[in-house]
Amino acid sequence: MDPITRPVASSSFHRSAAKHLHRAVTSAQRNGVSRRCLLTLLTSTAAIPPGGSESRKALLQEYLKKSEENKEKNDKERLDDYYKRNYKDYFGLIEGPAREKKEEERTESEKRILEWLDKNK
Repeated sequence: MDPITRPVASSSFHRSAAKHLHRAVTSAQRNGVSRRCLLTLLTSTAAIPPGGSESRKALLQEYLKKSEENKEKNDKERLDDYYKRNYKDYFGLIEGPAREKKEEERTESEKRILEWLDKNK
């Protein structure tokens, strides 16, 4: 059995820590804190045991740096993906009547929707 799926006997300390961590994560998510923010917070404040190697610390710092550098790009990609999944059908319904109108008769919203549809087809 591999070490990831192997059952581990947990001490009362581990159970207590897991319970408190679960409460903190649940509370943070209810208050609008994203998983990315929680991950950054937890990894940046996590106590690396004194026996931890320097390479692990460096790797963790590298991951945090990459995450911060790519945050804006990744957030934009997630938002674009969300729009494509959730609004494409709705915008498609509006497309027919909006395309039938003359350019000067279209509302600003209809113009932007048509631009979005043209860009995302």
